[in-house]
Amino acid sequence: MQIKAAIEKVPGGLMVVPLLLGATLNTIDQMHLSAVMNVLKWLGAPQTEEGYYEFLRIGGFSQELFKDSALVLIALFLFCVGSQMNLKMGQRALKKGAIVTTTKYLSGLAIGMVFGYFSDPMNGIFGLSTLALIAGMTNSNSGMYAALTGQYGNRSDVGGLSLLAINDGPFLTLVGLGILGTSFPMVAFLSVLLPIGIGMLLGNLDPKIREFLAPGENLLIPFFAFSLGAGMNLANFFNPEVLVGGLVLSALTFFVTGGMGILAFRLFGERSYIAPIAEASTAGNAAATPAAVAASASVAVSTGAMTATEFEAIQAIVPIATAQISISTITTALLCPLAVIIMDRYHKKKGLDPTREDLGLKQKNKETA
Repeated sequence: MQIKAAIEKVPGGLMVVPLLLGATLNTIDQMHLSAVMNVLKWLGAPQTEEGYYEFLRIGGFSQELFKDSALVLIALFLFCVGSQMNLKMGQRALKKGAIVTTTKYLSGLAIGMVFGYFSDPMNGIFGLSTLALIAGMTNSNSGMYAALTGQYGNRSDVGGLSLLAINDGPFLTLVGLGILGTSFPMVAFLSVLLPIGIGMLLGNLDPKIREFLAPGENLLIPFFAFSLGAGMNLANFFNPEVLVGGLVLSALTFFVTGGMGILAFRLFGERSYIAPIAEASTAGNAAATPAAVAASASVAVSTGAMTATEFEAIQAIVPIATAQISISTITTALLCPLAVIIMDRYHKKKGLDPTREDLGLKQKNKETA
């Protein structure tokens, strides 16, 4: 059976498919079907606090892995991601990575600020929250970026990936929420970002450790994705606000961050626009960011920096934001490759080869004539 190959055919499949599977099972669980509950009762499953029997909450290792493991696995995932953040980068690759990362982050932050200013930051226009906007727009699909720039870009485009890793996970989202005035004390930042920092330190001190932890970047994704899904109800995906919000989020991510990236490349004298278009996506693992933000919010509540009401409001939007980000992940994963192919053809019509650092098809032809 080609199960893995089939999953990978879906945009963001390693994240999206397990998440949807977990959500499907949890949706069935939450229906509390009498036939299912009778079987669980006969097997001796424990009752939930509400007096029901649920197959995702039978205790033991099963519940710990499939229902309650999201935060632990996300923390381990961030540790592995941090270990791959190589600080040794080429000058031009560093320049491109800095341009794309900065424009994508500032674009997402600006949109989040605008939406939060003119509407409710928790449930604003099209049902989008500031959290969903910043998390979805500032996180990009690094794997797709690597694949697209590797095929259609040049070496410095691909090399920029090492700096782009900074926008994987909740780091920029937390910083953005802090800028917008959300009360996160320093310990809340440290509680989430410490795994990234330690992983980065170890990965740069010892290449063998980086090599050892590299599989964790992909290995852990389907596990924490399933656990995240196990906390969701598919009714959220059929909620018009969620669907419309997810599509609007994908459009903003693709057109705004991609457009601003192209503009920045023009301003800095770059002639190929493959990299900013390849970066104009929402990462599959960005769906984990709302849960990570909620985790840091719980720390903020315990220190008194955030009220219980504010924390409950953040918790309430986590499932909706996760669903919207998942929709954006799928949509932008379809838009980016198509746009890169179109841009590649446009470059070549202009006599430019985006796979060469000098982009000089016409120039090269003159030199060899």
